[in-house]
Amino acid sequence: MNFDRTGDGHRLHPWLLIFSVLALCLLGPAARAANVQPLEIVTQSGVQVFSVEIATTDEEKATGLMYRKELADGKGMLFDFSPEQQVSMWMKNTYISLDMIFIRADGRILRIAEDTEPLSTKIISSGGLAKGVLEVIAGTARKYRIAPGDRVAHPLFSGR
Repeated sequence: MNFDRTGDGHRLHPWLLIFSVLALCLLGPAARAANVQPLEIVTQSGVQVFSVEIATTDEEKATGLMYRKELADGKGMLFDFSPEQQVSMWMKNTYISLDMIFIRADGRILRIAEDTEPLSTKIISSGGLAKGVLEVIAGTARKYRIAPGDRVAHPLFSGR
């Protein structure tokens, strides 16, 4: 095989081409936020621990969990909207139903939007000032009895 892509007679190794294509597939529209951290929610029924991807850049926040076909129990994405502000989300290009947990700067849960509608462009508002939004698979809030007022322990929030 002659993979002359340089135009100067140099050949590209076939494995380099395969690696490049694989990297593009893995880093396409479903690219994941690189930073994964633990997050705890203290509820009346106990402490629930999640492993969350952190979305801090504009690109990470704009993409969120779009294009994903599944999200395991105990996994999620935490959006950093520092400083605390009114937050609006939607489900465009999101194939799985989610629970959106809006969190104040002090780490207290402000509001929960449960069982959001996949692929919807309906605006989902924080209903007040929020510093972060935790997205988890739909049914998580009900399953673990997570409620407004519960405390989220993570370095993003001052209540830690």
